[in-house]
Amino acid sequence: MIKPFARIIAIISVCFSLSITANQFEKDWHTYSNYQDVVSTHIVLNLDVDFNTKQLKGSIEHHLKYNRKGVQNLVLDTRDLDIHRVETFRCGVWSDTTFKLSERDDVKGSKLTIVLPRMSKRVKVHYNSRPEASGLQWLSPIQTAGKKLPFMFSQSQAIHARSWMPIQDTPAMRVSYEANIHTAKNLRPIMSAKNDPKWNENGDYHFEMPQPIPTYLIAIAAGNIHYKKMSKQTAIYSEPELLDAAAAEFIDTQAMIDATEKMYGKYRWTDYDLLILPPSFPFGGMENPRLSFITPTVIAGDKSLVSLIAHELAHSWSGNLVTNATWRDLWLNEGFTSYVENRIMEEVFGKDRAIMEQALAYQGLKEELVDLPKADTILHIVIEGRDPDDAFSGVPYTKGQLFLMFLEERFGRKDFDSFLRQYFDDHAFGSIDTKSFTRYLKKNLIDRHTGKVSMAEVKEWINEPMLPASSPKPTSDVFTKVKSHMDSWFTNDTTLSNIPTKDWTVHEWLFFINNLPKDISLDRLNKLDSQFSLTQSTNNEIAHAWLLLNIKRNNPVINKRLADYMISIGRRKLIVPLYKALLETESKRAFTQNIYNKARPGYHPLAQGTIDALFAKK
Repeated sequence: MIKPFARIIAIISVCFSLSITANQFEKDWHTYSNYQDVVSTHIVLNLDVDFNTKQLKGSIEHHLKYNRKGVQNLVLDTRDLDIHRVETFRCGVWSDTTFKLSERDDVKGSKLTIVLPRMSKRVKVHYNSRPEASGLQWLSPIQTAGKKLPFMFSQSQAIHARSWMPIQDTPAMRVSYEANIHTAKNLRPIMSAKNDPKWNENGDYHFEMPQPIPTYLIAIAAGNIHYKKMSKQTAIYSEPELLDAAAAEFIDTQAMIDATEKMYGKYRWTDYDLLILPPSFPFGGMENPRLSFITPTVIAGDKSLVSLIAHELAHSWSGNLVTNATWRDLWLNEGFTSYVENRIMEEVFGKDRAIMEQALAYQGLKEELVDLPKADTILHIVIEGRDPDDAFSGVPYTKGQLFLMFLEERFGRKDFDSFLRQYFDDHAFGSIDTKSFTRYLKKNLIDRHTGKVSMAEVKEWINEPMLPASSPKPTSDVFTKVKSHMDSWFTNDTTLSNIPTKDWTVHEWLFFINNLPKDISLDRLNKLDSQFSLTQSTNNEIAHAWLLLNIKRNNPVINKRLADYMISIGRRKLIVPLYKALLETESKRAFTQNIYNKARPGYHPLAQGTIDALFAKK
């Protein structure tokens, strides 16, 4: 018998027009699944969270919709899963069916082929994950803030959902889901779904996500997780040690929601909560709907790094609501989100701050483009045959953002905002690829405002490497003043004590550090440190920039702080450049290896894989 929630989902699916549109797109190379023939529209998870074995154990039930007649098999994606048995549901009865798990591919994992008797409408797979699952991290108590209880969390983007559930792991399709999760009574699970703020003393929890989402946005965590309300729509979940600091830091989240709704339409996910993860989380944030996963490295005490919250919130429109159909279309998620993020920051914190953040991102991208293979500087990147994680660089984020800024400049903010809002409405709860977006752009913006942008310019932005000559080049008057003070110091026209740094923002400090001469002397570096205590900065972004510069100048003064920094956090953006810079000098290899030996057990599998590869290259 179908549960009441499943009946509700059937109604919601009609409202969201869930008839799959994936067939209009190029097949997603990174999935084995036959989602174009038969698609899972709703899943039911029943899982035990076993910290002793570091496994999720239980079952996943798929509710199926057929896109053509005569389909005999359901093909799912898996990676490092143990499949125990598979059942199909027909005429009110569950019966075992035949399945085959193919050999493992290093990128795509293992194909699970399930026989479907008479086009069964429901399939249940009984399985368990393994401790080495790439999409899960299991932390011992010592690796958490409280040091008393263990912690587990998922990170499914891009194709890591298949490492903890057998599923059609592609952003071309969407599912609603419900889950029954069982934990030890002193540990609490939460998911990218509706979360009950109350702690359930029996360890049994039920979750529902009625809106259809791509499978990489299904997320789970469990640990000593507490709750604090911030506003009508927002709350913090975290270990108790971080709860108050996070709530104070991110109190403006509701203002961000309100500002975005005015620009781009209603927030369609009800609540927007933040889960503050242990510092091993490999990303700044992950935009899991209703519950963004956030690194504690952005709790700076002065709201200086909250653009990350604006970014994850912006995904509620671009990425979660309208999703890239394949991972070569990643810029449709991240470029749009980076643009909306900056607009949010302008609305809530002012134009000067927004422009400073544009300028820093632009400078960072230009530096990154120097080292990237030219093929990887294309927005519509060719990623077939490679791990989709390779698509993640500053290109889809900042080059994508610059493309939208270019369109805004040419068409004017009013008309471009109107186009963007309509784009979100027209594609809500669906996926889109680059070709489809280009057609939509031409019809709904370019053809309606002739003579402002040519399709040749659009194609150059999307399909050609590097940045077009027409790219915006954001600059900040605030940074011009910082540069003037810096130049005066280097020409001995002023002293460090005369530089008015007292009211500098993190953005001014980052610009200052990032624009110091590459050959700056150790004497000047140490004078800067003596005056401003940069080595001991508690702002993780400032500390990163300063440590990186000192590594490149071979300054041993920072070695103890460097080791502590790299061991204490696992965010890839902050640690990977430091490892790269250290390994460029052979004499630092032993020092670096010693740091990594201590740090590696606390890093997420994704960070471990990235840094392992750096050591292997040398």
